[in-house]
Amino acid sequence: MNNQLSICCPILPESVINGTISKWYKQVGDAVKYNEVLLDLETDKVILEIPASNHGILLKILKKEGDQVTSNEILGYMSINISNEIKKEIIKKNDNLIVKNNQQDINLTPSARRLIQTYDLDLNKINKEYRFNKINSAIIEKYIRNQLHQKIHNINNIKTNTIKQDNNFRSDEMYQRKKMSSMRQKICERLLQSVHNAVMLTTFQEINMSHIIKLRKKYNIQFQKKYSIKLGFMSFYVKAITECLKNFPEINASIDGSDIIYYKYFDISIAIATTSGLVTPVLKSTDKLSMYMIENKIKNFADKANVGKLKIKDLIGGNITISNGGVFGSLFSTPIINPPQSAILGIHAIQNRAVVIDNEIKIMPMMYAALTYDHRIVDGKDAISFLKMFKNIIEDYSRIIINI
Repeated sequence: MNNQLSICCPILPESVINGTISKWYKQVGDAVKYNEVLLDLETDKVILEIPASNHGILLKILKKEGDQVTSNEILGYMSINISNEIKKEIIKKNDNLIVKNNQQDINLTPSARRLIQTYDLDLNKINKEYRFNKINSAIIEKYIRNQLHQKIHNINNIKTNTIKQDNNFRSDEMYQRKKMSSMRQKICERLLQSVHNAVMLTTFQEINMSHIIKLRKKYNIQFQKKYSIKLGFMSFYVKAITECLKNFPEINASIDGSDIIYYKYFDISIAIATTSGLVTPVLKSTDKLSMYMIENKIKNFADKANVGKLKIKDLIGGNITISNGGVFGSLFSTPIINPPQSAILGIHAIQNRAVVIDNEIKIMPMMYAALTYDHRIVDGKDAISFLKMFKNIIEDYSRIIINI
């Protein structure tokens, strides 16, 4: 029909089979402004926002929250055959954030509107309690605090002896069952795939971090002044591992059936923990990136990952993964390969330890590094040599300059 506009699932990459509708922000009959977010679509990699492609009214929802969908599948319909007066009203309501309520115009500031949407609050109840013509975030926050205090008060007034339970029995109220997100299910699937399909071994090295720490201490202030970002450890790791990949092509490779694919470029996945699970955005062509560019890209990845704004293109590819369990205090671990890659480097917490240097016992900042590799494609000798080269570069970064 000419007055209907289909709301479609975007084209998903080949590595993503389907997505799950995680949330509809609009209901049937709601007015929608062009480019306003209609719903969130969660894949095993990212959460995609699907915006409206025109002004209109949401006419029909075909796929509900929790439904799985595939590329180009129709999710619902919008009516776009609306009068100019209605269109102007839609634009006015969205631009000025005005909501009609009890025959009274209530002005919502953008931050207040976000809080109402985030916490799924009832605007009618807020209006009855405060009756302001303009509601800002401070009013919403006060309302939330009052609601929270009321709930705590109600809980404290419940008599604990009304329900007597046997020690071996737990009621439904004492545990919570929650369906796994698509991302978490995919993480489980990929980890099991890696365990079942790869022949994984792990080799370790202990690295003296004093050289890198001195470099950071010496140049960090100048680096921050010039680039407005801190000089972190990760840019050193990325540069070092890139040099190692140049010398060990079998680690910069993957298995495809009975073939081995050797990559002539250097893309490194960086593991980032989010509330939804682990994601691994990819630094592309790391041999062409400066230290600043690496630090800036990693920061942008982390910022986007924490608010679910990573794009599919950010996650596609990657020839090896760096996993930094050290930021959470991990001292030692054996990371699991991210298929179809042939190796993953785990870096850990830096701790002062007693070590022997030139036959003397000294206290040095030491870090364990672990390289898990697929023994089907990488021999033990090469894996050990790879990690030893990584250790040598980190302990003496000038090796990169003279290429040894």
